Amino acid sequence: MLKLKHALAAVAAAGSLSLCAHVAADVDPALPDYNRVSGISGNLSSIGSDTLNNLMTLWAEEFNKLYPNVNVQIQGAGSSTAPPALTESTAMLAPMSRGMRQSEIQQFEERFGYPPTELPVAVDMLAVYVNRDNPIESLSLPEVDAIFSATRRCGYSQDVTRWGELGLDGDWQNRDFALYSRNAVSGTYGFFKDNAMCGGDFKSSINEQPGSSSVVQGVTESINGIGYSGIGYRTSGVRVVPLAATEGGEVFEATPENAASGDYPLARYLFVYINKHPNRDLDPMTREFVKMIYSKLGQEVVDRDGFVTLPAVLTNRILGELGIE
Repeated sequence: MLKLKHALAAVAAAGSLSLCAHVAADVDPALPDYNRVSGISGNLSSIGSDTLNNLMTLWAEEFNKLYPNVNVQIQGAGSSTAPPALTESTAMLAPMSRGMRQSEIQQFEERFGYPPTELPVAVDMLAVYVNRDNPIESLSLPEVDAIFSATRRCGYSQDVTRWGELGLDGDWQNRDFALYSRNAVSGTYGFFKDNAMCGGDFKSSINEQPGSSSVVQGVTESINGIGYSGIGYRTSGVRVVPLAATEGGEVFEATPENAASGDYPLARYLFVYINKHPNRDLDPMTREFVKMIYSKLGQEVVDRDGFVTLPAVLTNRILGELGIE
């Protein structure tokens, strides 16, 4: 699978405008309107990512306005719950904040004889949060690794345990970090481990939280707090720290433009996986839900929930590959 920067660059090259031009506007005006169809009713189940829980709920609300006879059920315990739910057919939609692992794809293929279909539905920026009163100006990923990791695989020269070791003085100099993290069932945990910690191991002192909002709440309540979560969970009680990919490298804020260009180092796709037989059409209910996601209505919901929307050049390509008109 292409890394986010390369994938987005490929999409931009396919269109007449740069992707930044699409993302700078909240929602691409070239996205199609969604038009209601008849005959859609039944139960639609979603099991998976906590990061996507709010977004799936908002989409479900819009879908219910269009189709009152559809009952949408959403569970958001973590990305690792999505692949088995899709494989065992207990869910029709499997939202994930990371890509499926090869072992998860293989289990699905053993059951059905073909792989699950991966649908990028939005772009997220994994933010490093500190308490709103924390004056830290920026961090590099090696510094972030040294804060959270016991192994420092990203190459920082020493372990850091307090804010003074990152240049803060005065009252901050001797304050120890209060570390907040997602738990291991989370796709966000896995993405952060792979991309911010170079695959290293977390320190034993981290406070594992069951959800994204819990991480942000912990940092809000602790003056010494630092944690990570999706940009959509930002509140007034925390501040997002600008990041550099390398020590001494250029610092980038978590903005849609920097996510689109690939400059922000912790940008990622968010996915919904579905079970689509390669030689058959999707069932009407799943088809219409997917079609709504990739419409102007669906991407307006993405924007409203604080994530970065997709350009029409990408959504049109996805719908075409699914055989959805």
